[in-house]
Amino acid sequence: MADKIEQKFQKKGLKLTDQRRTIAKVILESKEAYGESDHPDVDELYNRVSKIDTKISIATVYRTVKLFEEAGILTKHDFKTGKARYELNDDHNHLIDIKSGEIIEFVDEEIDKLQQKVAEKYGYTLVDHKLELYGIKKKS
Repeated sequence: MADKIEQKFQKKGLKLTDQRRTIAKVILESKEAYGESDHPDVDELYNRVSKIDTKISIATVYRTVKLFEEAGILTKHDFKTGKARYELNDDHNHLIDIKSGEIIEFVDEEIDKLQQKVAEKYGYTLVDHKLELYGIKKKS
């Protein structure tokens, strides 16, 4: 994935500086370090990045996140929390518990097929999608 980030930057004529590379590394390692439901906001990314390089300012993190989003590397989510949260751009969906804030990522082949079918029904070629389901966990 680190190579993909570098390729996307080169394709857009952008330079992947050492600071941007550090921020990318933190983003890439987020799920491994913090679990699949990790969708950090900019403040949390800054906290993690500043532990590696204290010279990186929060403004640099904001600018880099914006660049990564524009380059198609990151996806921005709201999850109805009032804060923008970010994750690497890959193909999955979310189920969000509105009480606990837990976020479950999932892939469902039937949903993917249905989205494709809906797009075709209306004469479209599906190029992207975003599915967020909101619920309350049933008591067991």
